[in-house]
Order: sequence, then C-alpha cells, then structure tokens
Amino acid sequence: MRICVLGGGVIGVTTAYFLARDGHQVTLVERRADVAQETSHANGGQLSYSYVAPLADPSVLPKLPQWLFSRDAALRFVPRLDPHQWRWCVEFLRACTRARSQQTTAELLGLGFLSQRLMHEIVARESLDFDYVRNGKLVVFRDREGFEGACRQAQYQAKFGCEQHALDGAACVALEPALAHIGGDIAGGIHTPGEEAGDCDSFTRHLARAAQRDGVQLQLATELSGLRINESNVQAAITSQGDIEADAFVMCLGFQSQPMLASLGVSVPVYPLKGYSLTLPDAREHGAPRVSVTDAHHKVVYAPLGERLRIAGMVDLTGMSAHADRERIALLTRQARETFPQAGDYDAIQTWTGMRPATPDSKPLIGTTRFRNLWMNTGHGALGFTLACGSAQLLADRLANRALPLDGDAFVPARWTR
Repeated sequence: MRICVLGGGVIGVTTAYFLARDGHQVTLVERRADVAQETSHANGGQLSYSYVAPLADPSVLPKLPQWLFSRDAALRFVPRLDPHQWRWCVEFLRACTRARSQQTTAELLGLGFLSQRLMHEIVARESLDFDYVRNGKLVVFRDREGFEGACRQAQYQAKFGCEQHALDGAACVALEPALAHIGGDIAGGIHTPGEEAGDCDSFTRHLARAAQRDGVQLQLATELSGLRINESNVQAAITSQGDIEADAFVMCLGFQSQPMLASLGVSVPVYPLKGYSLTLPDAREHGAPRVSVTDAHHKVVYAPLGERLRIAGMVDLTGMSAHADRERIALLTRQARETFPQAGDYDAIQTWTGMRPATPDSKPLIGTTRFRNLWMNTGHGALGFTLACGSAQLLADRLANRALPLDGDAFVPARWTR
C-alpha cells in the first residue's frame, strides 16, 4: 500500500518506520529541512514509561486559582477568546474524576510498556546514537502530602507491573548525591529503576535514516497546504512540491493536526501545551545528576544526555503562538540553579520552546477518521517520545487489521471527533 505520513517529528518518523517494516511504500512529508526540528527537538529527554498518569486528575482542581493568577505557577493558563481553548478546558475538567484518572493511567501504562519493549527491540536492531541510558528515574517531593499521594499512586500502579520504591530524603540523596544541596527540603521520593533517557532529536534523525534504508522517502522542506478529498476519501496531499497521491494518509502534525482536520470538517480537542527546556552543554560530573530526576514541586525534569544535562518544565496553556516567554525561561533557569547549583555553566545554556499537542484526557488519538483512508497518530502531550514506538505499532496493526497488543479502543479518535 502507498502511505503518506504527514509530519516529521518523533511520532511521524516512528510511524513511517513501522509502516515501512510492514512492507508499505511510505512517503514522509515534513516542512522543515530535517526531521525533529520542532516539538521533538529539545524535549525533556526522559522515557518515563511508568509516569504516564494524566494531567486531568481531581488533585489539580484546588490549584486552578494559582494557575490563573500566578506567573510563577508550573502550569499557567491565560484565557483567550478562542472556542477551541474553552472546549478543551471544559473537557479537561470533565476528565478530572478519580475513576477516569485511574482508568486512563491503566490504559497509558499498557501503551507505555509496549513502547518500552519496542524501543529495546529498535535499539538492539538498529545502530542509533542518541545518548540512550537505562539509568532509572527519581521523583523527589518537598512536601509530605505530595509524597504520600505519590506512594498511593505507586501502590496502584504496582498491580500493572510497575516496579517503584518509596525512599526517604536521606535515601534520595544517597541514590543521587547531586541532590545534597536541597537534601534538607526533600520529604521523600519515588525511584523507578527501569526508566530510561535519551536525546529525542538524535533518536528521530537516526531512525529516519534507518527508515530510508527500508524504503521510506523523506520529502523534506515541503509545505503541506491541505488535503484534496472526495466524499469519503482523501485523494492527495497538496504540498509545495506538488500533489502526493496515496492509498492512505496518516496525520502526525502535532498541534497543527487540529486546524488541518478542522479544514476538513473534523473537530478534535488537540491543544498546545507550551513547554520550555534548557540544555547545559558541559554538565559537571559531580554537580549534575546521573539518574533522571523530577522535581515534583516545580514540575521540572532533569535528564543526563551524555555530557549534557537537559532541564525541562512549564506547561503554558496560553494560545497557539510558539513565541518563547523570557520570564518563563528565566524562572526555569533560576529553579535549576537552586536545585543543582554546581551542574554546569548556566551562562552557557541553550534554550528551547516546544508546543506539545495534548488532548483533555492525556490519551493520544490513534486510529481512523470519518474519511476511510485518513488516519491519526497525534495528541501525545508531553509523552510523545515515551509513547512513540507503541503508538506507531498500534497504528500499523490497526491499518493492517491485525490483532492488537492492547485495548486500542481506548485511543480511537471517535471518542472526541464530531
């Protein structure tokens, strides 16, 4: 089958890779001069297969006033005269129930564990240099209430196969000595030894080259302006390099999937959660963490990537502009300095802003649309790198009408489309 994949981030490239391995003739269309140049370029770097609980949870409801009125909040919401933003927010609030949160956690854990197994297979099969490490993850809490809630979550996730250990503050510092500077502030932590990290940009670019060896045609620096349709099918992708006809099309355009689908009369609640990252180019051996660390209080992640340290955080629900807010970057830098003051030269940091495409319930959209040959693989929020391999396999299985490795109905776009 001839398949056209739209979008060259980590989701689009993994989708093209798995479809090509199924024997399809795949063309990938990307507007940038190379893959992974937007949301996948400098994300947090953590492969957090056991940390996929949705953002929509009852615990966020008391925090809403802070999100509205504090510029220093980890999650910041700025209301817009935008019906799409308000629809997303209403559906998000509806998803903030204990039952839905636990059900979504179970479903995302299944997709996460599938992704982890497939990542291990890719690493064993392909020669990919992306600073990949299986170094575990430590989430530290500065308040007793947050730590006790995390312990309860770990107990719930244990029945799905998650191996997680609760540590007191001293044990957290013993595991990761770089935390000594804030050791007195740590109420406890959750250690997940099986978690991993890697450079998403390098992974995506190297996997794209592997996909080319399997026959994928990369059509880079190619603008997509629309899709030519008839009543029930997409006939061609309209691009700056001419129309591309195919038997099937897979939309992996991140948050840009929403306006593209809207132009076809398909409405989906995918909205960008703007995030920020810093990269310390020469992380110091004794001052930067070697374990992936998440500071739960500030919602900031720290991932060692070779000689670099990736620092990422913030969730800005503020509109469709990817413009970097200098105040948010300054805040993230200050929080990183306070946590790991000896990690490296903070005056040499490299900054990045990305638009993470999120659904209200935090579950991606994987499946077909009302157009029989138009498929979706988008809406992964902050979990694109973590869930990319499992999502691509799930889409390939559904397209081939094979038995699914998990409950694929949990991720169908039909739960939201109208």
